[in-house]
Amino acid sequence: MFAKIVVGLDGSDTSNKALTLACDLAQKYGSELHLVHTPQPITVAFAMGAVSGFRVATTMPSAAEVQKAAAKVIESATAIAKDCGQNISSADIGAGDPADHIIACAENCGADLIVTGRRGLGSVGALVQGSTTQKVNHNAKCACLSVV
Repeated sequence: MFAKIVVGLDGSDTSNKALTLACDLAQKYGSELHLVHTPQPITVAFAMGAVSGFRVATTMPSAAEVQKAAAKVIESATAIAKDCGQNISSADIGAGDPADHIIACAENCGADLIVTGRRGLGSVGALVQGSTTQKVNHNAKCACLSVV
């Protein structure tokens, strides 16, 4: 039913839950898993400034810091998939709007399903701009699954 599954990641607990569910589906259907991460400097800044449970950002991270954080997200996701007994077919780190990047990757690989977490690191921005998952669900040309 699902030959290719794209998983949108941001490094949050919710996106990790989405990945775990995608791994379960991939095992059931023999699907390829494709990871997509579009780091956002503001969320990297918050993550870097996390102190005692509070997120405080004083400066924006450099491009190198953003890429380093993105590589860690993909590395962590690959480890989660491996723990679930799944291999990753591709991992794409992009720039720009995360929803657009996820949709483009899904179209490029011919995905049957996009799996995302409903609320991730961008929850505050979603109040103003709309969530990544909402935009993916609205604009994708394949099935979408939002994980809570």
